[in-house]
Amino acid sequence: MDQFTNWVDNRHEYAKEWKKRTGGKVVGCLCTYVPEEILYAADILPIRIFGGHEPSSVVEPHILGMFCPFCRDTLAQGLEGKYDYLDGIVLAQSCLHMRQTFWSWKKHVPIDFTYYLPMPHCNQAVGQNDYLRGEYVLFKEAVEKWVGQPITTEALDRGIDIMNTNRKLCKQVYEFRKARKPALTGLEAMELVLSGQMVDKREHNEVIKSWLTELPGRELKREVGTRLMIVGSEDDDREFVQMVEGKLAFPATFVVEDHCTGARYFWDELVPQEDRLMAIAARYMDRVPCPSKDWPERKRFDFIFDMAKEYKVEAAVLMQQKFCDPHELDMPSLTQAFKDHNIPTYLLEFDITVPAGQFRIRMEAFLETLVDFV
Repeated sequence: MDQFTNWVDNRHEYAKEWKKRTGGKVVGCLCTYVPEEILYAADILPIRIFGGHEPSSVVEPHILGMFCPFCRDTLAQGLEGKYDYLDGIVLAQSCLHMRQTFWSWKKHVPIDFTYYLPMPHCNQAVGQNDYLRGEYVLFKEAVEKWVGQPITTEALDRGIDIMNTNRKLCKQVYEFRKARKPALTGLEAMELVLSGQMVDKREHNEVIKSWLTELPGRELKREVGTRLMIVGSEDDDREFVQMVEGKLAFPATFVVEDHCTGARYFWDELVPQEDRLMAIAARYMDRVPCPSKDWPERKRFDFIFDMAKEYKVEAAVLMQQKFCDPHELDMPSLTQAFKDHNIPTYLLEFDITVPAGQFRIRMEAFLETLVDFV
């Protein structure tokens, strides 16, 4: 487990060392819809660009203050040179706020390769996979031109295998969260998934395999308490999860989540097809969707409540990144759906920094109300 924590804490140092060790290129991804299979096929290391959770004054000339904290924080990291080792950045069409981060980064941060990858806003559209496959052809050609070599079918198979292996292994770890006494905490699960978005997944896979041999006999010396689920916006706020699981008067454990830095990122495996680009397109269009693409029907809700049942969730924290419009539009319907399933919810609005003291009081009060309920 220490390796996952170390990777998260030293993400920049790892990427720089990887470049020096392999001579390869590193590409920053601003959204989980970027097809990492194609980048791995080109011997490129894809890493997710995250914020630093520190106040910054450098973004105001470039992005509106009413845009979400995550997009402002990630842009600040770029403007401040925290990701100066990147050779390129890619954004697969997601929300308006992340688009602004991409275009500002492209304009103001020196970088060798930038690519905006169009993809359908709606994952329920007719012909969506065919359209996205066409965009992948163009993306593949752009990457080939940049690296100076073709991406073969064999290389695509390698990229697909790397990604699918990681997805399978992460799901195996998540099985241990279903137990009456989970073998890992929510914080450990978060660091598992976060680290996988920061390092070479081939190395990540080997560490998971080793950890899986230990988990069957692992017993945590802590009280499980209320079984919680996080649902909502992007969430890499380790401070909050650590506080809830270890510093409150009422014990609690995060046993599962639905957000793009957790289960939603890796849950759906790619189904092989003879046409590799079509297989990749189908995976990213059919995966558990982000609210920005989950319409006109909210199909993601079925996934959420299937997970809640499987992981025996007793209450949910609805995590809202301030000004995150897609999730904000989801919240009324999502709150009602949880009520219909007889699962209490509590809404918290996050910013770049976590107001730990305020959240501690509020979470303790919420957990106290659940003592008799659960």
